[in-house]
Amino acid sequence: MNTSKVPDPHELLRQQTVLARFGELALRSDDLDEILHEACRLAGEALGTDLAKVVELQSDGKTLLVRAGVGWGPDVVGTMTITAEGDTSEGHALRTGEPMISPDIAKEKRFKYPQFLIDNGVKAVANVIIIGSHNKPPFGILQIDSREPREFTESDTLFLRSYANLLAAAVDRLRVMEEVRSGEAQRRLALETQVNARTRELTEANARLKAEADERGRVEEALRQSLKMEAVGQLTGGLAHDFNNLLAGISGSLQMMGARLSQGRASQIGRYVEAAMTSVDRAAALTHRLLAFSRRQTLDPKPTDVNKLIGDMQELFSRTVTSDIQIETKLAAELWPTLCDPNQLENALLNLVINARDAMPEGGHILIETANSVFPNARGNLQDPHHAEVPDGEYMGLFVTDSGTGMTPAVIARAFDPFFTTKPTGQGTGLGLSMIYGFVEQSGGLVLLRSEKDRGTSVSIYLPRYRGVTEGLKITDQAIKLAPAESGAVVLLVEDEPAVRLVMADSLVDTGYTVLEAESGQAGLRLALSSARIDLLVTDVGLPGGMNGRQLADAVRQHRPDLKVLFVTGYDETAALESGLMDQGMAILTKPFMLEAFSLKVQSLIGR
Repeated sequence: MNTSKVPDPHELLRQQTVLARFGELALRSDDLDEILHEACRLAGEALGTDLAKVVELQSDGKTLLVRAGVGWGPDVVGTMTITAEGDTSEGHALRTGEPMISPDIAKEKRFKYPQFLIDNGVKAVANVIIIGSHNKPPFGILQIDSREPREFTESDTLFLRSYANLLAAAVDRLRVMEEVRSGEAQRRLALETQVNARTRELTEANARLKAEADERGRVEEALRQSLKMEAVGQLTGGLAHDFNNLLAGISGSLQMMGARLSQGRASQIGRYVEAAMTSVDRAAALTHRLLAFSRRQTLDPKPTDVNKLIGDMQELFSRTVTSDIQIETKLAAELWPTLCDPNQLENALLNLVINARDAMPEGGHILIETANSVFPNARGNLQDPHHAEVPDGEYMGLFVTDSGTGMTPAVIARAFDPFFTTKPTGQGTGLGLSMIYGFVEQSGGLVLLRSEKDRGTSVSIYLPRYRGVTEGLKITDQAIKLAPAESGAVVLLVEDEPAVRLVMADSLVDTGYTVLEAESGQAGLRLALSSARIDLLVTDVGLPGGMNGRQLADAVRQHRPDLKVLFVTGYDETAALESGLMDQGMAILTKPFMLEAFSLKVQSLIGR
């Protein structure tokens, strides 16, 4: 029995995430038992129950063996069988091919259920068939069990059917692979055709399911807006499109560079180098924006003079706005410094200026202010329903106010939501304010918003006061002259990606260092425990084999307590660095990076 209530967007997000996770496993694993077990575990996770199982149809066509499951004792999985007779929900599912739902088996009049379900406290059951390949019987049934009566919604049923189709494809793939291994070469090629045909069939089946869901009018306007919160799952195709475009630019540029070199036209490769680097920068920016709103970006906090940062950006602001927009600054004297990532603060400020510009198509006024602020009495009573209480204390306040079109209360309530935008399609990603929100929250601060329709908008950023001396903001994009390496200096480089390790090692060698290379934490530790001279450890944070970069650094420092360490990260392994808390003599560099910046980091740590 299905209900037609509007699905909870959070439940949909969880289900979409589980589909993506299981899809990756189904393509990667060649172990059927692992796939079946994880299928049960993830399905139970998606639907909020700790009981799930896969029952496999036996050769007699009417007996189902509990092949895999979660939440069951050892006397069930691999032992218990169910007879798929006419008076069972399993038998009905196998005959009709449709999901069979019993929201409360104690009240169920249509079917009878095996005693072991009742003994284990099962109160509700959902059966979804795992279809077989062309002209073959079903593999079995995916069963979701609940120890409480529950109504399985239409959204739950659609999820289970899509999920069972993925599971069927994985089972079919492994069956075909086994047949391929035992068959002749010619037979192996008719089988590949079958796999492709089966893949197309399942793709079409999923397309039909989506069409059915659309036809039922399940997604209404209010729900469509809420579903943007599960955008990571829904936008996978869009992200793949964007990244494939960027990869095409990089790949094409590299191919043209190779062609020009083979033609002896090396003087012409500069344009392709520039094109490839532009694509790399765009890819990094896209990844960074996505991670910013999920609060997973890697920050490089420094004591920052925000007044100086604003002053350095004045020319950029002028180039960003139109001539009919006036930009005014009111910067507080003796402004407190703050500890934050200055590059991210620059991005946030530039985003706010761009938003203000877009809100004033006929011109207007932008005011950028700074002030020392003390909570709880800072800057009036601005309200923000998204944010928890900010701790009382001293903060640096940064305020951007425009005289633009303003926002309605409904827009204000959703302004910080990821992918929410009022701009036309193609003119806004909806990541700007969300990225600012994520960066400021991750920095221990607070973002507040005040706006009135046709009367402008004010965004307030509060960052904790830093009690210390500020440093320079960042290295400018001017030519960098690298000092030669100290004679005999040795760098231990640990990086599992061969292409990345190659360019990093060559860059260090070109600078004059001796490089010891390792592809895993264990290999790096063996070199570090030897008697070889090592002046610096450079390690990726995410390493294979059970030892990440932070664990490697800690182990090495037990043997070489004064060894300097440079961590290299691809954004998503920040947790391994204990929220960025690093010991003396440690630094971090985020991928992708300019090789000049890498060399400067190395020199600064070694002492040159």
